[in-house]
Amino acid sequence: MIIAVDGPAASGKGTIARALARHYGLPHLDTGLLYRAVAANVARLDLDGSIEADAIAACDFDDALLDDPILRSDAIGSLASVISAHPLVRASLLQRQRRFANQPGGAVLDGRDIGTVIAPEADAKLFIRATPNIRAKRRHAELRAAGSTISIDRVLADIRARDLRDSTRSTAPLVPAKDSALLDTSFLSIEASVQRAIAIVEARREMTR
Repeated sequence: MIIAVDGPAASGKGTIARALARHYGLPHLDTGLLYRAVAANVARLDLDGSIEADAIAACDFDDALLDDPILRSDAIGSLASVISAHPLVRASLLQRQRRFANQPGGAVLDGRDIGTVIAPEADAKLFIRATPNIRAKRRHAELRAAGSTISIDRVLADIRARDLRDSTRSTAPLVPAKDSALLDTSFLSIEASVQRAIAIVEARREMTR
């Protein structure tokens, strides 16, 4: 079984995807980490992420980099958003993601183009969303807990900028797949969001039995 979980930053898609993976005993991939790994390589090599050729030069990395805590930093996240808009970067990482999705038994993947590009044949597709203000509050709380002093206004501005880049890029823009189920987590607890996600997956499984 392949489960595709898409949505914008801080919508809750990662938390939901991990919970679904535990519930169904499936491997999980946060595909955003792949772009963050490229971003970390760009920073390490002192390249310019806004230049596609520089970003492509940073696409070759070992899987061990995906466990590096630096990938979770806001600076790397912002750079990854810029890098992910490059068509050749997306093409470079495409097969890596598809291999993960199509492994025996299936998998859970979360990102921004799983249901539309990476695994359009997924058995269940969810598009997770929440209002920009709610998402900014969530991300701000995470960053403050990690010791950051960034203002919530800056976080909100960054989220809006990412949304714009992600939804308007020419290659694999952030849009719900036509057959995806929408789940708004704005006013739901984590537990309630996960339970609704499981119910959506179960409903999709019943439809295919």
